[in-house]
Amino acid sequence: MASIVGTATNTLLHRRSSDQSPDDLLAILAATPADDPRRPALRDRAIEAWLPLARHLARRYAGRGAADEDLTQTASVGLIKAVDNFDHNRGVDFTGYAIPTIIGEIKRYFRDRTWAVRVPRRLQELRLSISAANSVLTQTLGRSPTVADVAAYLGLTEETVLEGLEGARAYRATSLSTPIGDNGNRELADTLGGDDHEFDLVELRVALGPALAALPEREREILSLRFHGNLTQAEIADRVGVSQMHVSRLITRSLATLRRHLSDDSVS
Repeated sequence: MASIVGTATNTLLHRRSSDQSPDDLLAILAATPADDPRRPALRDRAIEAWLPLARHLARRYAGRGAADEDLTQTASVGLIKAVDNFDHNRGVDFTGYAIPTIIGEIKRYFRDRTWAVRVPRRLQELRLSISAANSVLTQTLGRSPTVADVAAYLGLTEETVLEGLEGARAYRATSLSTPIGDNGNRELADTLGGDDHEFDLVELRVALGPALAALPEREREILSLRFHGNLTQAEIADRVGVSQMHVSRLITRSLATLRRHLSDDSVS
């Protein structure tokens, strides 16, 4: 038997390359031992011969948010897996094995790579089920199906369907440069808020209340005249009836007390 297989293989190998069909190349590859030095080149020729099938299947999924080149590369990966794993001895036609393998690889690409935001696989698969149910129900009902229609068709709760619809929004992201408004003179990014540093001041004012209350009345008055009334130390000294040097010492001591009080609050 081994000699018969070897003779058949040699016969196919000695055909002109132009006379070898893609199926012939697969038969040669299957009959060539794994340690045969000719096997890598035969594998490359078999893959190249079946590349038109991979390109054809990739074109079926064009226009769905993925680059044509990426789809072709993904389909080629599926083809390589099909060639490497195909069992020629089972008597199954190669196309019947390769097509599901290639399409499966393309669907995995869409499932794992084309979502703008990463969502759980359960929601990705739920989106596909809802999309298929919408197509079927639209034809059978003659109208757009409701959430209840889809839930009944899929045997799910309405909450689950709503969760799937919400997750589907992550499939494509809207560009921040998208024009909005009647004249399109604004972009979506213009409507987004930024960091409001006034919140930091609000928190500081709230924290300063108890800290100021802990100071002596005269020190609170001096700080108010200095930072709220914008008086100079000399003007404050005249109003309070102490020396300017004493005002400076009181301000320094009061600020140190406030810093210590605020620091203790942040730690606690």
